[in-house]
Amino acid sequence: MSVLAEIVADTRERVAARKEAVPQAELARAGAKRVSDGDSRSFRGALDGPGVSIIAEHKRRSPSAGVIREGVALEEVVGAYERAGAAAISVLTEEGRFAGSIDDLRAARKATRLPILRKDFVVDDYQVHEALAAGADAVLLIVAALAPEELAELHQLAQGLNLDVLVEVHDERELAVALELEPGIIGINNRDLASLEVDTARAFELRPQVPEGVVVVAESGFRTRAELERLLEAGVDAVLIGEALMRAPDIEAACRALTGVGQS
Repeated sequence: MSVLAEIVADTRERVAARKEAVPQAELARAGAKRVSDGDSRSFRGALDGPGVSIIAEHKRRSPSAGVIREGVALEEVVGAYERAGAAAISVLTEEGRFAGSIDDLRAARKATRLPILRKDFVVDDYQVHEALAAGADAVLLIVAALAPEELAELHQLAQGLNLDVLVEVHDERELAVALELEPGIIGINNRDLASLEVDTARAFELRPQVPEGVVVVAESGFRTRAELERLLEAGVDAVLIGEALMRAPDIEAACRALTGVGQS
């Protein structure tokens, strides 16, 4: 069984347990209140500007890298990202292999004015309602983790709840499936979720196949300003960076080096 398959299986078990603890109807009511209160921030809009926007990620560990950063409060990390000019925040909420939680999403919502992506392995309607109730403005849907009909249903649900959707692909076949949804945002992940190997050429290879008008996000493996300049030339709108920032001795300075904010 691949790493992705294991994570998806574990996720389905944890979701089933959370459904017993907090009914979906309760989450739906909380999410509906957020929408009626106008408590939303446009994730897609934040990425659709000049230059390459930075989606800065809070990420404690990963299956490929192990422990990335401990001993620093999420609020400190998110605050540093905002001060450094990140366009949006990504919060990893997967528990088993990334040491995240839905509480991290709630904490991030209180700590920043930036739009927030719930980064997780979303496989059930419950997680979409959970994301909205906890403060997300967007959710991640991974084509490789879902059957096409599941992907379409979750995408429609999220949009109906006023959430943006980052649809993640890894190859041409997955991109073709994603484009059937007429998505607003496509994420091209350079990491192979079976082997966990990273090939940064993937974003450049797949970008020309994404239609105009779709926001394109490059994910995994990028860490320098020079790489961001190459992505800009290739027509990429945003880049999601987590590990490189979380490992930096000074997270804010590392993020500023990428955004150019406060740089002479």
